[in-house]
Amino acid sequence: VVAGQALQHTAAMQKAIREHDGKKLMAKFLPPGMFAGQAAQVKSLEDLETLPEKEPWLLTSKLVVKPDQLIKRRGKNGLVKLGLDYEGAKAVCTEWMGKDVELEGVKGKLNCFIIEPMMAFSAEYYICIHSLREKDEMLFYHEGGVDVGDVDAKAVRLGVPVGTKATEAQITDALLAKVPASEQPLLAKFFAALYSLYVDLAFTYLEINPIVVVEGGLVTPLDLAAKVDLTAQFDVGHMWGDLDMPAPFGRDSTPEEAHIAALDEKTGASLKLTVLNPKGRVWTMVAGGGASVIYSDTICDMGFAHEMSNYGEYSGAPTEALTFEYAKTILDLMTRDPVDDPSFEVKPKCLIIGGGIANFTNVATTFGGIIRAMKAYRDKILSHKIGIWVRRGGPNFQEGLNAMKTAGASLAIPVHVYGPETHITAIVPMALAYIDPAFKYEAKSLVADGKVRGPPPSVSLDKPESAAVLFNPSTTSLVYGLQQRAVQNMLDFDYCCKRSKPSVAGMIYPFGGDNVQKFYWGTSEILLPVYKDTSSAMSANPTASIMVNFASQRSVYPSVKEALAYPQIKTIAIIAEGVPENKTRELVKEAKEKEVTVIGPATVGGIKPGCFRIGNTGGMIDNCIDCKLHRPGSVAYVSRSGGMSNELNNIVSQHTNGVYEGVAIGGDRYPGTTFWDHLMRYEANPDVKMMVLLGEVGGIEEYAICEAIKDGRISKPLVAWCIGTCSGYFNHSVSFGHAGSAANSMLETSEAKNAALKEAGAIVPTSFNELPHAIHETYAKLVAAGTVVEGPEIEKPTVPMDYKWAMDLGLVRKPSAFVSTICDDRKEELIYAGMEIGRVFEENIGIGGVVSLLWFRRKLPPYACQFLEMILML
Repeated sequence: VVAGQALQHTAAMQKAIREHDGKKLMAKFLPPGMFAGQAAQVKSLEDLETLPEKEPWLLTSKLVVKPDQLIKRRGKNGLVKLGLDYEGAKAVCTEWMGKDVELEGVKGKLNCFIIEPMMAFSAEYYICIHSLREKDEMLFYHEGGVDVGDVDAKAVRLGVPVGTKATEAQITDALLAKVPASEQPLLAKFFAALYSLYVDLAFTYLEINPIVVVEGGLVTPLDLAAKVDLTAQFDVGHMWGDLDMPAPFGRDSTPEEAHIAALDEKTGASLKLTVLNPKGRVWTMVAGGGASVIYSDTICDMGFAHEMSNYGEYSGAPTEALTFEYAKTILDLMTRDPVDDPSFEVKPKCLIIGGGIANFTNVATTFGGIIRAMKAYRDKILSHKIGIWVRRGGPNFQEGLNAMKTAGASLAIPVHVYGPETHITAIVPMALAYIDPAFKYEAKSLVADGKVRGPPPSVSLDKPESAAVLFNPSTTSLVYGLQQRAVQNMLDFDYCCKRSKPSVAGMIYPFGGDNVQKFYWGTSEILLPVYKDTSSAMSANPTASIMVNFASQRSVYPSVKEALAYPQIKTIAIIAEGVPENKTRELVKEAKEKEVTVIGPATVGGIKPGCFRIGNTGGMIDNCIDCKLHRPGSVAYVSRSGGMSNELNNIVSQHTNGVYEGVAIGGDRYPGTTFWDHLMRYEANPDVKMMVLLGEVGGIEEYAICEAIKDGRISKPLVAWCIGTCSGYFNHSVSFGHAGSAANSMLETSEAKNAALKEAGAIVPTSFNELPHAIHETYAKLVAAGTVVEGPEIEKPTVPMDYKWAMDLGLVRKPSAFVSTICDDRKEELIYAGMEIGRVFEENIGIGGVVSLLWFRRKLPPYACQFLEMILML
């Protein structure tokens, strides 16, 4: 990661703060007498009248005024005013407040300013601290200021390993050789304290340019840019206080974006929306963080970036009501053209409702919300000539797709529906051809050829566990958290793979006493123990070598630290996302020292067909069987995205003889293991004949893969693609679905990494849309060369379906034990006498209205409802 480059796409969990707040934190938490800065903030013209009472120095000092809105190169853009008295500062703020300006192609409004005393100094320096996987790096240049230039090339550096401190001696030796001897002790002491503050307050980036030494020997920052790790708010929020985290300049949230963000804060699901071009004609509603990037990539790769209207995602099993709100917001944005004006030319628009194969989201439930929105906007959809393309897979997808087809037919809306048999992005060129008939695209392998490709006749799955072999058919695990559904999914997979015993030895749940939980092993019922603490679980199960950790982001750190103390644990999967980055890096460091493999955070896990799966990896058991995950193939993959790992299972199963092993390393910035770790394992395994890498924008670890290919350490065919090529088309910051999806330099862009991988010798398609063709072609060559030998396909296993799930799918029926004529709670939304609970609140019928529904089984007139309420009050 390199500091100071122009390209800066914000990671989901790194938030930039205002310069004023950064300096306020320095003033509060640096040692007494070390910080000489003073600053006042102006957010309204009214502030100018009261500020001198709080900050009397404003009336006695020469002042500097500048916007405080995450704007770069303010001096070069004429946005810094020097040497003013307070009246002059007031005049500048008054002139600038609300002014529209354009900076480097981005238009925005000035609305927040910082006023500081003007300082006298002799030399300007540059200092930057930023975080990497195994260390923090300090960059220093002895000639800072507005003309500092390319500090990436000029700066001297000091790496500070995670968990250690930067000493004054280290700083002096590594950074300050070209600083006058008289100022070296001052700067070394200040930088050491600054680094401690950086770690203690969970900064992820801190750049000061210039930083100067003023009269009296005090070190003073003049211009500051900083980001903090939002996931650490629970730990250090009390120290931050009320931090302002503004949107990037020129990118204030629209009301629709704010509405979706408010919904996102109130649910465990994920709802994201960024409006890019409200006049565009290509709209998306995509399930999954990785999938949302891939759809945007494909639209841009096909030349329609100028028509792309939005970026966003809905994922994490949102309710029907939440999905309805999300879909309604999208459709409302799409249908604002003045179609009733005879002079307005109505051009077709498309809505791409896409997604990968879900792990646990009920597709029919979310589609129910979308269908409700389609019904509400039916007339507007038709008048705006909107065509809808749908592609989805996962739990209950058949019912969901059928419901979409039926809804389209009944509403007379053009809805085109596809399932997992169709490549995830195949619907994109179809939709683009609808809005532009001149668009032509020749697809390659977007639909599988249907050929049966059997597993290799001889595969050695029972190799003993080691750093290279994480799982075998005898592997057993402990699950941290009372996750019955995930455990049942693991047991169903075990049963399909014909394991001799369950892969789950027990669960750890510290919020209750020791007990047992009932699960199914095929059609039989078995009991699994639940332990109240980790030590009990470990001592009772000394052969358990895997921990699948479902603890929340707040409690996962101590539970993983505790697990690392037990030598029997060789692999830990951290499912939670949003783990504070400093804590993740500490865990990664300790795990490396103890030779423990960590998968995650922010992962669905991994899977080894015929052996073991982590939690919900692979989705529902029917999808596992459809993707041939019950037996081994010849292809191993590694990806960041859990949802896209499901899609890779699907692609690999359709175009090769199947998956040998697959791992989703996790979407956070610092996953426990890297692409390198897993590809080198696959390279060393003779049963793996080819490999697939699905990378992302952000990070530079793909370059280590390039070097390994060049020097021969990786010799097996590697098909590789890095998603996020759309990022270069956005002229402002977009928060992608994964915290790690952020480019901090040109090296970290998807385009640069794809080009480097191709040059090194990897098989790199022209787009994600061509990935299946590249995998198919590579595999076919291995078969032709005799490297891959296909045996006969084995019979698909069957697993009994849970009664509740069968009920949801409409496959079974059972007489009711009792019948309620006033309410119905069988579906997701409670119904009172035929009225959905959502409408009860939307129409604000009150207590009297609810009583009328429950007592009289109908909605009574307002006067009757008021009478009922009066009786209740009396």
